[in-house]
Formats: sequence, structure tokens, C-alpha cells
Amino acid sequence: MTTTPKPSQERAIGTVAIRWHGSSLELLDQRLLPGEEHWITLEGAAGVAQSIRDMVVRGAPAIGISAAYGVALAARHAGGGDWKAEIKQAIRELAASRPTAVNLFWALQRMERIFHACHSLDEAVKRLASEARAIHEEDLAANFAMADHALEFIGAEAPFSVLTHCNTGALATGGYGTALGVVRRLYEEKLLADVYADETRPWLQGGRLTAWELSRDGIPVTLNADGAAAAIMARKDVRWVIVGADRITANGDVVNKIGTYSLAVLARHHKVGFMVVAPSSTVDMATASGADVAIEERDGIEIREIRGIGLAPEGINVFNPVFDVTPASLIDAIVTEKGVVHNPNITGMQALFG
Repeated sequence: MTTTPKPSQERAIGTVAIRWHGSSLELLDQRLLPGEEHWITLEGAAGVAQSIRDMVVRGAPAIGISAAYGVALAARHAGGGDWKAEIKQAIRELAASRPTAVNLFWALQRMERIFHACHSLDEAVKRLASEARAIHEEDLAANFAMADHALEFIGAEAPFSVLTHCNTGALATGGYGTALGVVRRLYEEKLLADVYADETRPWLQGGRLTAWELSRDGIPVTLNADGAAAAIMARKDVRWVIVGADRITANGDVVNKIGTYSLAVLARHHKVGFMVVAPSSTVDMATASGADVAIEERDGIEIREIRGIGLAPEGINVFNPVFDVTPASLIDAIVTEKGVVHNPNITGMQALFG
């Protein structure tokens, strides 16, 4: 029986990208959107790990949820002899799939705690599947809570425009979205004039995913080249830049999709608010600052080509980091389901997250 989270409130959760069937996991292949809606069926942890590596599924919360289901699949399909060793190996393989998104390790640590408490394979199959579903459902509930906290913090009385980067919607989460969850909430309250969506090179998640997701749900969206963000802010059409996060460190630095740091600098210059919206599972209080985070770099072919079409000289040197670090000093608010840290610093982060 297919399992998808049920909204706790009367809100549309957006396009579902993760479907759990008990013995298999289905992921909407986000590499092919918007041209094709293709679902990949996975029956083992290795396939889930490969899908995370290949960016079939992306977005820190969605990666964590998928990895949790991967552990559940490892238990379900364990051979029975040394089932504990098989599940441990699956957890190691999933942990190695993406090095930066802290939600991945948070979800796996949570699944590992359940695994260590199990005394038989049958118990592990049931409890790990239940825990993965709980992680999925809790993420959706957190998205609703974050949107409500953000709306209260913004305190708008008239419609305004926002600018966002990458994709932080239902496709990147268990449903509804983080930064795009705030956008959805503004739209529901008739406080949204327009969403400017950075196309987000090199994978074009803004163009392929955010623009597709919002337009599909009837939310007004205008797609722009990344380099147009400054011109848009200069026109004073935008009141807030709202983005997600892949990791938030103890001092409030934010590791997010490459280009986020640039937006924060531009927002400060143009006196535009800069808000980061992410679940508390993204907060890494064990890491002091963004300077301590290893930034993943991917193959230069992602810059030199788009779907096999060459854009640059073959073999040219390429700098292709997936993420950058936005200093806490450039951030006006970090919003999680636990509340809001205004002008984040180590003191404010410790007050909310301990």
C-alpha cells in the first residue's frame, strides 16, 4: 500500500516526489523535469544511495527522508544470516552518497539508533519502516510550522514579491516546502505579489523545478537568470530573499546551493531582507562555523555541458562547487519549526538549539 504523508491542516502539500510502498521506494526523477515525469522504483539501499549521488532526489530534507527509507529497504531485503552486517553496510553506503547535507546524517543516525535496539530481523523490518515513515511525516509537519513562524515574523499587511534560489518546495522535502513553503503560505494569505526564481546554474533547479512546481500549483512566478538578481532588487520589487539550507552551523552560518552567498551580499546592499528557512535537522551545532564544512565539488562536465550539448571548450578547467557559505552577519532570520533566530549568532543559535 502506497504511503504519502497526510497534511495536518487544510493545505495543498504540492507535488509528491517520494512514494513508499513498503517493499519498495519510488522517487520522481528530478533530472528529467519538467520535460518528463518519470518515477524510479528502488528495492534496495544501494539504489537509493546511487539516486542520491546522481541527484534523482535532491534537497536536504528529501535526501534525509530517502536515506531513511533506504535503511528500511536494507532491513526488508537482508539475507537473514548476518542481517546486522548487511544493514550496517547499507547505512555506510548511504552516508557516503552526499557529504554536505546534514539531514542525511541526522536521518541515518536516527535510523541507526532504532537498528541497534532491534533484537531480530523481523523487529528491524517493522521498526525501521515505521521510523522512516515518521521522519517523512514529521518533515511535512515541520514545513507547516516553519511557514507559520515565517509569516508571523514578516508581519506583512500588503502583497509583496520575493526572490528565491534553487528549489526548496515539495520536490525537495516531504511536501509543502521550506522556503517555498513560506511562499505557499504567503500565497494562501493573499500576501504574495510574485516570486522571482533564480534559474540556478548549473543544474537549473530554479528553472526546471521551482518554476514548474509553482506554475503547476497556480502560484505566480517569474523566472530570471541568476545574474539578473541585482537588477531585480534595484527595482525595489522584492521585499525578501527567501532560501533554504543544506547545513546551518553553530554560529548561524548557512551552507546552501552555490549562489546563495551572492544573493545575501546583494540583499544587504539593496536593503532587502534575507531569510533562511530549514528544519532543525539541518542545524549542525557540532560544527562551529561554515569555514569548518567540506564543500562538495562535482564534475566540471555539469558546467561545460547541458544534457550533452557543449557550452564551453572541451577539457577547460572548471570550478564547480555545489554549495557556498553565507556568513551569519548577512542573514536577517533563520526560521525552523522550533522558532526564529533573528540576526543569528552563536548566542541566538544556542538559545534555540542548545
